[in-house]
Amino acid sequence: MALVALVGAILYLWLILSAGRARAQLLTSDTTLRAQSARLDRQALEYQHLRTAPAATVSHTDLRALVQARIDAAGLSRALVRIDAVDVNQVKVVFGAVPYADWLGWVASLRAQQVRLDSCRIEALSTAPGMVSVTATFTRPGP
Repeated sequence: MALVALVGAILYLWLILSAGRARAQLLTSDTTLRAQSARLDRQALEYQHLRTAPAATVSHTDLRALVQARIDAAGLSRALVRIDAVDVNQVKVVFGAVPYADWLGWVASLRAQQVRLDSCRIEALSTAPGMVSVTATFTRPGP
């Protein structure tokens, strides 16, 4: 009888410990799932916002002229070394010394015009912190 009681007590303790471990794993999973759910909710809101936003307008002007106009508007003309039209939908741009933050803003303004950065080489200038030299090729989809 004592042996049955001892085996029963051991099984009861094992069951309690197993339940405690399972509960800890579930709490960890719950936290992870809640974080994923919050991220999905944010992404769904962003997706809904993007669906309701008006479509970006594509400029049908010459790509070289468009890029030059964006350079002038951003105030980067003084840093421009060369701009070459490879073809109607591709332009190569070379900047000598341009602030990196201004460069990023300018690329974003081109992206809004459906012009994408195809290739790029950026080198930090050791003479001026935050300044870079850039050689980049931009393309846009054909009509």
